[in-house]
Amino acid sequence: MYKIREVSSRRDLRRFIGFPDRLYKNCPQYVPALHSNEVKNLTRLSTLSYCERKMWLLEDDGKVIGRICGMINPRYNERYSAKRARFGWFDVINDRKAAGMLLETAEAWARAQGMDEIHGPLFYNTLGKQGMLVEGFENIPPFNCLYNYPYYQELVESFGYSKECDWIQYELKTYQMLPPKTERIADMVTQRYGLQFGSIDKLKKDAAQVRNFFDVYNRSFAEAVLNFIPFTDEEIEEEAAATIPYLSDKTSTIVMDKDGKLAGFGIAFPSISKALQKARGHMFPFGWIHLLRALKNYDTMDLMINGATPEWQGKGVSAVYYRDIYRKLNEVKGRTVVTNPQIETNSAVNIWNCWETKPFMRRRCYIKHL
Repeated sequence: MYKIREVSSRRDLRRFIGFPDRLYKNCPQYVPALHSNEVKNLTRLSTLSYCERKMWLLEDDGKVIGRICGMINPRYNERYSAKRARFGWFDVINDRKAAGMLLETAEAWARAQGMDEIHGPLFYNTLGKQGMLVEGFENIPPFNCLYNYPYYQELVESFGYSKECDWIQYELKTYQMLPPKTERIADMVTQRYGLQFGSIDKLKKDAAQVRNFFDVYNRSFAEAVLNFIPFTDEEIEEEAAATIPYLSDKTSTIVMDKDGKLAGFGIAFPSISKALQKARGHMFPFGWIHLLRALKNYDTMDLMINGATPEWQGKGVSAVYYRDIYRKLNEVKGRTVVTNPQIETNSAVNIWNCWETKPFMRRRCYIKHL
C-alpha cells in the first residue's frame, strides 16, 4: 500500500538522499551526488534562511519508492511578480500512481501557501541542478546536472505539466581547428578594446577579487538567464568556498579590459562524473582518491560557467575566452568538451554553430497552473 509522509527525522533524510542510489543501481549513466553535499543542500544551505521547503517520501509497505521536495523562493516571486512554487529532488519508480501522489502532494502544499503555479525540476536558486532530462539518455552527465530515466517525461506530462523552457548541451572535440570566424572575432575584439588575460591563481588568493568575480557573475546573468535569481552575500561566500579552490589557469580564463576590470570569463573543469560513480555517493574511505585522480585527468572537460559583464555583452568577448580555453585544453591534451546547459532561446548558444558539434543532452523545466 502506497503511503506519503513528510521527512521529519535524520533517518528519513538518509532514506530521502539514498533512494536514487537504489533506483539507478543498474544504470551506467547515473552519477550519484555526494551524500554529504546533499545533507548540506537540504539542511544547512544559507538559501534556506529565506526559502521554504518540504520533503516527502513515498513508501510501499515501508519501502521507499519515490521522493520529492517542494520549495518556495520569495526573492524569485518578488523579482518576477509571480506566485510560484518549485519542485526538485523528484525521483520515482515507473508507476503513474506513485508519480501522481508525489506531484499532487507538492501541489497541495504550494496551493496552501498561496501559490498559483509550480515548476521544476529546479533547485532553490540558479546554482543547483535543474531540468528534467528529455534527450541524451545514453550519455553520462556532468556532475552538476540531473539524470533521470526516460519515463519521467511521460509521467510528469500526464499530470498536466507543460514545457516552460529547455536547456541544451553539446559535445565537441578539441582536435578540430578553431573556427576561422571565432579566430577573427577574437583578434579584432582584443585589439580594438585592449583586452588582456588575468590570473585565476592570483584571483584565488584575493578575497576582494573573488567577491568581485561573483558580483560580475550576478550582473552578467541577471537579465540574460531565464528564472535567474541574484545571489545573496551568503550564497556568494558558499559558492566561492565550494568552487574557487578548484579553478585553474590550466583550463579556465578570465578576460580583463584595458583598465584591469573583469570583462568576461570561461570556467572549465575536468569531468569528475566517472569518479563520482566510483565513489558511490561517499568521499570516504576511497571516494576522495577517485576524485583527486579525476581532477588531474583532462581528457574530458566540462564547461561550467561563462559570460561577459553587462557592459561587454554583445561585443564579441565570448570569442576571446572561448579561444583561450580552446588553446589551453589543447595544451593539456583535452580531447572532449561538454558545454554547459544553456537556455535554447539564449543567443549565446549560436557560438556553437561555428564548431562541429553533436547534441549531448536536452533538459526541460516543466510548469503547471494550480
